Amino acid sequence: MPANTPEEAHNLWAKTFNAGDLDGLVALYEPDAVLMPQPGQTVSGHAAIREALQGFLALKPKFNLQFQKALESGDLALLFSRWTLTGIGPDGLELSLSGQTSDVVRRRADGSWMFVIDNPFGGQGVDPVSS
Repeated sequence: MPANTPEEAHNLWAKTFNAGDLDGLVALYEPDAVLMPQPGQTVSGHAAIREALQGFLALKPKFNLQFQKALESGDLALLFSRWTLTGIGPDGLELSLSGQTSDVVRRRADGSWMFVIDNPFGGQGVDPVSS
């Protein structure tokens, strides 16, 4: 089920993640998309994105997303949402993460929206610009 609006892209991602549907998640990304699975680390392409998301799904997480805003320009949109994730870490202890997204989606020829850049940590992990 494709996303028909930028907001729907975020909501569909959250729904698919909570369902534990790894194939469905990967299908929401363009083939050469970029994901930041943790601050300061990026991966690109379906295979690397699949591997990163599989690690998160292994936590048996509960993901909550609160959509905030989409800034659209032509076939691109920058999405902002707040999120929380709770689950059980590899050590058996409860895990709780939260963040503020800054994601980019692109409208395809069929009108659906797919992730091009998935940055769940917003500006966290981005090196400051040197002058």
